[in-house]
Amino acid sequence: MYVSGSAKHDVRIVDFDLQFACPANQSLLRGMERVAARAIPVGCRNGGCGVCKIEVLSGSYEKGRMSRACVSAEEEENGVALACKVFPQGDLTVRVLGKMGRKLAPAHTPAAR
Repeated sequence: MYVSGSAKHDVRIVDFDLQFACPANQSLLRGMERVAARAIPVGCRNGGCGVCKIEVLSGSYEKGRMSRACVSAEEEENGVALACKVFPQGDLTVRVLGKMGRKLAPAHTPAAR
């Protein structure tokens, strides 16, 4: 899905003290990769694998088609989506879920010996 317009919107990821600007015509996943490329696992980029699952806590966005195996209709009604299919239409606050959340978490554990 391509959303027209190049207006940039502020995106805040709770729990990780991460904030960045994302254009309306760019998926949230692309914006997140730009800010922390190595920290974000990327799967199919097409809404079918569920690796980039998020919960939108506030803000407006457009979303593309996502696999029901990854996001149920009930989850979608409650703001759960895949970052690869979310295009911000205003400032957003999101929480990272699933595998992606573990990858984004700051490394506070001591190295194994």
